[in-house]
Amino acid sequence: MLVQLASMRDAYAEVLLELGEEDSRVVVLGADTSVSIKTSLFGDRYPERFFNVGIAEANMMGIAAGLALAGKIPFVTTYAAFVPGKCLDQIRNAIAYPNLNVKIVSSHGGLTVGPDGASHQTIEDVAAMRAIPRMHVVVPADAPSTKSLIAQACRTLGPFYMRLSRPSVPTIYSASKDVEVGKAKILREGSDIGIVACGIMVNEAMEAAETLSKTGVSAEVVDSHTVKPLDSETIVR
Repeated sequence: MLVQLASMRDAYAEVLLELGEEDSRVVVLGADTSVSIKTSLFGDRYPERFFNVGIAEANMMGIAAGLALAGKIPFVTTYAAFVPGKCLDQIRNAIAYPNLNVKIVSSHGGLTVGPDGASHQTIEDVAAMRAIPRMHVVVPADAPSTKSLIAQACRTLGPFYMRLSRPSVPTIYSASKDVEVGKAKILREGSDIGIVACGIMVNEAMEAAETLSKTGVSAEVVDSHTVKPLDSETIVR
């Protein structure tokens, strides 16, 4: 079977342009990674709503907090290795504590960036952001779910952290098969075991379930894209 690959970064850039057209409050901030993460496309179309702060991630969070207080909807974007690593204090105290409407989107999450070196690989970000009160944590599985979840985050008040991957990934969701923030999605029914995953591991879980089926094991696969708040009801079911 031919697997269709698509980039989460491209999907993120596309939905930002759509949201920017729909709502003039949407602004985008970057820290010298905008070309790589494709948010420079937003800056090309809406230069007055695009802010490249340079390599100053902690300051970027403070600026985003100020923009949110002024009624804007800031999307703050950089690599996962730098969020929250370089700016945990600012995220915790300037954004989450006052419950500001800031959307933090990281790319290059996990161990998917081998060519960029060990300093750009991160496995701590989801755990750290999940521990911050009031923070939503969302990890999409593919490009279509990225677009849907980003759009929902934009329309939901409060701070969000969303983690994307660098490489193109297999498409799991069709355009008409929406996902919902806060609600885990059962992608494959099963009666023997359950596999719960998020992000790029969802496709691995689907492949594992298919392999198990050939040995007579029926595996259910759940995409728990919203890590916080966790949909424990669907998972336990």
